[in-house]
Amino acid sequence: MPHVSSYTKVRGGRKAAAGNVGRPPVAWALPGIVFFALFAIVPLAIAVYLSFCHWDGLNSPTSVGTANWTRLFKDPEFRQAAWLSLLLTTISWAFQTPVALLLGVWAAGRQRSRAVLSAVFFVPLLLSTTAIAMLFHALLDPNFGVIKEIGPWFGIDPNVLGSSTGALLTVAFVGGWQFMPFHTLIYQGGTRQIPQVLYQAAEIDGAGMFRQFFHITLPQLRNTITTSSVLMIVGSLTYFDTVLIMTKGGPGTDTTVLPYLMYRTGFQTYDLGYAAAIATALVVVATALSLILVRFSGFGNMRSTREGM
Repeated sequence: MPHVSSYTKVRGGRKAAAGNVGRPPVAWALPGIVFFALFAIVPLAIAVYLSFCHWDGLNSPTSVGTANWTRLFKDPEFRQAAWLSLLLTTISWAFQTPVALLLGVWAAGRQRSRAVLSAVFFVPLLLSTTAIAMLFHALLDPNFGVIKEIGPWFGIDPNVLGSSTGALLTVAFVGGWQFMPFHTLIYQGGTRQIPQVLYQAAEIDGAGMFRQFFHITLPQLRNTITTSSVLMIVGSLTYFDTVLIMTKGGPGTDTTVLPYLMYRTGFQTYDLGYAAAIATALVVVATALSLILVRFSGFGNMRSTREGM
């Protein structure tokens, strides 16, 4: 009897395992789908609904049709904020991509100091965006910050946050300083997936380090560059903490990007319906830019570039 009982248990266990293996794929994805729906789809749907309403945050929303959207397309402040968001995104991408790419390729190597330097370099990624913004705001204070002492040595105006160009470039630099390690990590992982046989063959053919980089590493990282760029674009378009703490949209409105305009409209003037329209427009712009990048980079037709796969 004990033998039969053990056999029955084993057989039952196999049936249960077979049942789990045969479970529909959607069952495995259900927790992720529910999480995404609750924290992404539902809030987005609410924002879209509120974009057609007038709401001060206290009383019940009242429908105003397309009035918020009509106002949006006629609002010069919105157009300026959209332009500044696109400009900030472009500067951030142009600054972060080449540096993160080179650092990622270097970090994928086997240098003796690589592990220690990589660990130190990734520290900014562990810090809070608010803490970093407060740190740089203190360093760049024209009266008490470090910039007051070292700025004149390099011909830099200590009041860098008081100038239009300086404030925008500073926001881009601070954001890049924090998030560049993340993209470096992406490039490091992508570089380590490149088959070493390609480099070995190149060395046999007499190709040097630079030719190997431009003819092997860069082509093999094409899809990695697209992935990093999409994340970078979405992240740059949603810069808020850094702008709020360092510049508050100033000087004037020279760093009033779309997220800050949305915040100011919703929580300072309490026009939450119009703020919802700005938020929805921001989602549309970010999604459109990401889709365009994916479409023209060939990422949608991505296939493995590893040998034999």
